Amino acid sequence: MFFVEKPYICGQQIVTIGTIQDKLMKKIRAAVVGYGNIGQYTVEALEAAPDFEIAGIVRRRGAQDKPARLAAYEVVDDIARLKDVDVAILAAPTRSCPEYAEKITALGINTVDSYDIHTGILDYRAKQMENNRKTHTVSVISAGWDPGSDSVVRVLMESLAPKGLSYTNFGPGMSMGHSVCVRSKEGVKNALSVTIPLGEGIHRRMVYVELEDGAKLEDVTAAIKADPYFAHDETHVFAVASVDDVRDMGHGVHLVRKGVSGKTQNQRFEFNMSINNPALTAQVLVNVARASMRLQPGCYTMPEIPVIDLLPGTREEVVATLV
Repeated sequence: MFFVEKPYICGQQIVTIGTIQDKLMKKIRAAVVGYGNIGQYTVEALEAAPDFEIAGIVRRRGAQDKPARLAAYEVVDDIARLKDVDVAILAAPTRSCPEYAEKITALGINTVDSYDIHTGILDYRAKQMENNRKTHTVSVISAGWDPGSDSVVRVLMESLAPKGLSYTNFGPGMSMGHSVCVRSKEGVKNALSVTIPLGEGIHRRMVYVELEDGAKLEDVTAAIKADPYFAHDETHVFAVASVDDVRDMGHGVHLVRKGVSGKTQNQRFEFNMSINNPALTAQVLVNVARASMRLQPGCYTMPEIPVIDLLPGTREEVVATLV
């Protein structure tokens, strides 16, 4: 096929139309690091994506006790054992993402993750930016739905009404990050953290724990409330016989901004969604994995990425159908 070699802006990098076509014709090889809730849904999202193929799955146990669901894929305990990986999707606990991103980009592989500690994002971005520039790779961090796609909506809302107030109201529903945090506490066998919106961006955390034999609820409660995930919210902890009996992966968000456009008061915008939490997180991760292949080396959050690059196909195809 003949391509006209004209300069074209792709993300922040000047390439040629021929180069773009070559990249779009070759499927992106993605590895999934971790096979918990998000990892399982990420495999499904990759299978549904027309421009991806799965390079393999990375699990701590490797191929030991390999799930039948992964029979068609190579399963390893180290991403270095996989061949020709373009991007690693980190479906791992939030607090392990910076370490994984540093190690994997050192191999020349892009990374994307859903790191969700809002107060740590800027520091993580700065440190990983140095790694990306040294290794000529791309990392997209904090790319779940919040932070992530909701962050994009917040930026858009504020641009439409530069003066005003925004509120992010989560739930009601299961918070994966908070649940993982609780499961890491001594004495906790299993846990579920449910977020209840109280309005104006204020939330209550309802935490349900299965205790290990001999563990005391008051000790576990103190450890949970002292963690940064919970320290700033009203938190209630309950012991239950079985977390699975109360688990529901549904969640949601209601974003509101009331402000001023130019000098005109009382502009009001709202955004609502009701979701399966890990499934949406996985879809966002696949979207930014695609975008990572179109960006100049560096570390990015979702508001820094052209929204059009989250979709498969060329920009011209998207403009023709969606703009």
